[in-house]
Amino acid sequence: MNLLAALIFFTRLPLWKWKTVSSECFKHVVPYWPMVGWVTGGTVALLLWGCSHIMPLSLAWLVALAGRLLLTGCLHEDGLADFFDGFGGGTTRQRTLAIMKDSHIGTYGVIGLIVYFLLTSQWANLPLELLCALAFCADCWSKCCASQLINLLPYARNEEESKAKVIYNRMNGGELFLNLSAGVVPMLLLLPPFYWLSSLGSLLVLLLLVRLMKQRLQGYTGDCCGATFLLCELAFYLTAFLLYFNRFSGVLL
Repeated sequence: MNLLAALIFFTRLPLWKWKTVSSECFKHVVPYWPMVGWVTGGTVALLLWGCSHIMPLSLAWLVALAGRLLLTGCLHEDGLADFFDGFGGGTTRQRTLAIMKDSHIGTYGVIGLIVYFLLTSQWANLPLELLCALAFCADCWSKCCASQLINLLPYARNEEESKAKVIYNRMNGGELFLNLSAGVVPMLLLLPPFYWLSSLGSLLVLLLLVRLMKQRLQGYTGDCCGATFLLCELAFYLTAFLLYFNRFSGVLL
């Protein structure tokens, strides 16, 4: 039931029409976030592979990304914009939280999203097979990284003030094992060992963001989770991108 709750919460799939999920289950959705990545990342990879046979790879990549945006309802991108607005425009904990809760997007959010999508568009310069594998693995692993926020930091608001009206429970041993497995297994199965180093980029970004959130908010919010996922994913792609071009340009052996 927790996995079903995670699919309902993190995607626009109309699974709620088939099965009613208790509100308690939604407090346990974050450990299953990487498993949702198997759906969202798999959708990107399949769309990319299929569309690349009828259109240029650069356009197929944009279509694949648009497919994930539709599937998730731009949930994470909304969090990224709020994160940039809050941390860019706020100077205190209270002001940062207030800006992040505001539904209007500001200058920092707009510029942040533009830069994010400009960088993301560059991954179409990678070979199709590698990009398909990265699309799946980056989604799963980055959600695994972002989900660790609930283990590393307290929630920065109370339940009534949260957008989702829920505070996520920290993972128990079994949930942590499933979480890490869902994030790591795709890399072990689909990526050459050389590209496993891409995961280090995500981990570095996670540590930097945890430190920033601890200093500014003394905790995390739902927007922080979404932003952390996308920034960790961006770091994963960027590291793989650098590894690929440096390797084949002779910089790396």
